[in-house]
Amino acid sequence: MASGLTKGKMATVLSIDGGGIRGIIPGTLLGFLESRLQELDGANVRLADYFDVIAGTSTGGLVTTMITAPNKDNRPMNAARDINNFYLENCPKIFPQSRRNDFIAKVKSLFRPKYDGKYLRSLIEELLGNITINQTLTDVIIPTFDIKQLQPVIFSTHDGKENVLKNALLSDICLGTSAAPLFLPAHYFETKDGDGKTRSFDLIDGGVAANNPTLMAITHISKQILMGKFKFVDMKPMESSRMFVLSLGTGVPKLAEKYSAAKASKWGLLNWACENGSSPMVKIYSDASSDMVDIHVSTLFQSLHCKMNYLRIQKLVQIGNDLLKKPVSRVNLETGRFDEVLGEGTNEAALIRFAKLLSEEKKLRQAD
Repeated sequence: MASGLTKGKMATVLSIDGGGIRGIIPGTLLGFLESRLQELDGANVRLADYFDVIAGTSTGGLVTTMITAPNKDNRPMNAARDINNFYLENCPKIFPQSRRNDFIAKVKSLFRPKYDGKYLRSLIEELLGNITINQTLTDVIIPTFDIKQLQPVIFSTHDGKENVLKNALLSDICLGTSAAPLFLPAHYFETKDGDGKTRSFDLIDGGVAANNPTLMAITHISKQILMGKFKFVDMKPMESSRMFVLSLGTGVPKLAEKYSAAKASKWGLLNWACENGSSPMVKIYSDASSDMVDIHVSTLFQSLHCKMNYLRIQKLVQIGNDLLKKPVSRVNLETGRFDEVLGEGTNEAALIRFAKLLSEEKKLRQAD
């Protein structure tokens, strides 16, 4: 590492899954974490001051943007405590309940998205204005999927600074990453460089590629290290013993038995697309994507004997402070289920410990 760069001990990562209106669950956890950091370091600190990379998919991408987009004073536009109020106020308007006959609504949903997305679009555009991704207050990563190119498109602050054609409006990125198939319309936009060259994007929900963006965030840091551009910590690629990673799911209870082979064996195209008001296909793909990432990351940290450096909070169903009282759980690499971990306390205690580690790392960097 070149001399003169800030040196700390640990790289810090925050990752937020997709999950629609369940974004209120990581919102509750982030509000608690930020309040603990403020108790340690003062009322003006924000989450963006502590994480080298914040990654978010779909609703997680919106949360990521809310806590990293700059206001007129070049501080985060929203405090973490604002997230839940945002969801509670706006979700009924983003996902309005149909007043029409249920059968008619179901038939219409076979031929167009369930929601028109107009309120979400106006809300996001008003909130973010002309802010582009290169302006975020820490490095963010937001995955989307381009249905024209049939490949993931990953937006990041770093790429936005390096490539004008990837420096998209945050509003466009948020609308793209949250365009869940069957529920919200795909989002199209273009970027243009100084020479008039354009690039077009035909985007849907990033959850089809990486509903859990934790591994994407870790590999992003490793890529920067290999390129000599990670300036915070002198470390090796994928050196998990030198990382603090907080990964927040959106409350999927793994003990709930959702579908059976006996029932699904009789399904056709329409049943896989829509069954009792939800989409089994979308849910299965997004859950599988999230769980596979958790298994990979858990294996990485456990194999290097640094499992305490990785905190994944996922097995939650309550909305409110009760979820903080649940015992810490960790994925069982054999069964895929989340098992309570003896001796590590509650999620609340784990977040308090995490806050202290983040505060210590921040002070260490400021002292250099």
